[in-house]
Amino acid sequence: MINTICIVAKNNPAAIQAGEGLQSWLAARNIQASLLLNEPEPHYPPLPAETKVIVVFGGDGTLLSAARHYGQDGIPILGVNVGGLGFVTAVNLGKLYPIMERVLQNDYQVEERMQLIGTVIRQGEILCQQSVLNDVVINKGALARIVELKAYIDNEYLTTYRADGLIASTPTGSTAYVLAAGGPIVFPTLQAITLIPICPFMLTNRPLILPDDVVITVVLDERSRDVFLTYDGQVGFSLQPHDIVEIKKAPGVIRLIKSPYKNYFEILRTKLRWGEL
Repeated sequence: MINTICIVAKNNPAAIQAGEGLQSWLAARNIQASLLLNEPEPHYPPLPAETKVIVVFGGDGTLLSAARHYGQDGIPILGVNVGGLGFVTAVNLGKLYPIMERVLQNDYQVEERMQLIGTVIRQGEILCQQSVLNDVVINKGALARIVELKAYIDNEYLTTYRADGLIASTPTGSTAYVLAAGGPIVFPTLQAITLIPICPFMLTNRPLILPDDVVITVVLDERSRDVFLTYDGQVGFSLQPHDIVEIKKAPGVIRLIKSPYKNYFEILRTKLRWGEL
């Protein structure tokens, strides 16, 4: 029986109002519901004990943040789109309460989405490590020169990318930065990692789709300056020459509650405006 739900709302009036509305609706059904605001790193509030379901109000960025902090325990997450474009927050407010009725009756399906974990190693020491639902990105600063990134797959040399950066993405992240960089759309429940250079010097450097069990190792050259690593485009870390970035599949999955009213292909058609004249 579901008797404890956590509501995470983006810190804006529309999302907070929607979250408060759901909180009142749940209270009338004797369901305990905590309302948390999506605060900037590292001030994310702790998840209340005994939480059975997480409902996120906002956009994809809010859900990505909540997934990084709360999704590791396998608690189902329902993403509700309040405002702009949303691929993983696919439920709109008009369908929220019919879906919540089904959730309270345990009548719902989940999709398991893989994550990546990105680790920064400097002189043999781990400096930074974080799991992501979308992507791990190495990117140069606005005025920096092209970076050289020596890439290995399972310790076998792949190539040296000369580019503005490099994206390692989950299938969920294929409709985010990867799509903007000209990469493929990958069905979100597949087990694969997409590796794509950003604005490569050689146009023959194309995206790679790799098995999910590989370890990607990227080594920065000695001339690397003003280079950053970002997790899901939200958490950043400054890199230095000779730093090593290791990227691989993270343990565990993020469990997203599916909308019974809309499938993935309908989401693609709607969000990307396919077929419109």
